[in-house]
Amino acid sequence: MSSAGLTEDPACDVLAHIAKCQQSVARSPVVKVPIATLVADDSPRAAGEDNDHAKALAESERAYPPIMVHRRTMRVIDGGHRLRAAQLRGHTHIAVRFFDGEQEDAFVLSVVANADHGMPLSRADRLAAVNRILGFYPEWSDRAIASVTGLSARKVAEMRRHRTGAHGDSVVRVGMDGRVRPVNRAQGRELAGELIKANPEASLRQIAKAAGISPATVADVRNRLRQGYDPVPVRLRKETVRREQEAHKPAGGSVARRRTRSLDELTPIFDALCKDPSLRFSETGRIVLRLFDSCAAVTRERSRILDNVPAHCREQVAELLLSYAEIWQNLAMELSEGQRVVSRQAI
Repeated sequence: MSSAGLTEDPACDVLAHIAKCQQSVARSPVVKVPIATLVADDSPRAAGEDNDHAKALAESERAYPPIMVHRRTMRVIDGGHRLRAAQLRGHTHIAVRFFDGEQEDAFVLSVVANADHGMPLSRADRLAAVNRILGFYPEWSDRAIASVTGLSARKVAEMRRHRTGAHGDSVVRVGMDGRVRPVNRAQGRELAGELIKANPEASLRQIAKAAGISPATVADVRNRLRQGYDPVPVRLRKETVRREQEAHKPAGGSVARRRTRSLDELTPIFDALCKDPSLRFSETGRIVLRLFDSCAAVTRERSRILDNVPAHCREQVAELLLSYAEIWQNLAMELSEGQRVVSRQAI
């Protein structure tokens, strides 16, 4: 990609990049170009130019500004109606300013230009533009694309999900302030860990740029790996798990509705299960009861555990607790769903 393209420098400020492209066009000299050499088939307007608007321009005696053309392809970036008006007037040449960047940037400039002046794009055209820009620059943030197309960031986010699923098509986003941020902070750390393992000699800045996180975070990931820890701290892992569970748990599910109960409330339930012969006299049932007994013991001894687990073991203990809690929650969801299936079949 040429220097006008964005993707060579993913940390580039999106809006500053667009402004730079616009400035390069403004500095381009105005030249007369044969109309027959121009291509007008890549407009963001799905229905093409409006004939009535072009006729109105043609009937006016005003002198219109030069149109914008992508030099390499000779496609009209901005000024389709002015071009059509010139044809209606019988002109063979038209004033042009050239853009020398990439085709992707030419399309973005076309969308921006049509949002700023002339006939505004229809909502359908803006939606189509979002889809194309997401294909060109998936790393652009929702707000950045919204600022280009004139739609809301929420609508852009919705369209991105429809295109790519829940996890998106890029692990990073370039925001309107030019900063690169991972879509998921845990994902950025995990990617950094994989890159460090694959290339231990890579610099912090190289890893940071590829993973979309800061060099300081990469240094922390490297230190954690050297100590044998997960590159993602327990707190951040817990936050990520919580968000994923919120996104995937069934609406109105019985497990989702239950509040956390105290040990005093849980003890009678456990005692009743201990008296159930189907659990007491089966191997699987006894395993389940022993697990619940261990959980009750951990709950009773919570303060002692917090006070006495050695400092050098706390990270690993916390990681195990968090991971097992997730396993237990998934098992609870499966058991609850299975019970509802059995109930429906009985009916």
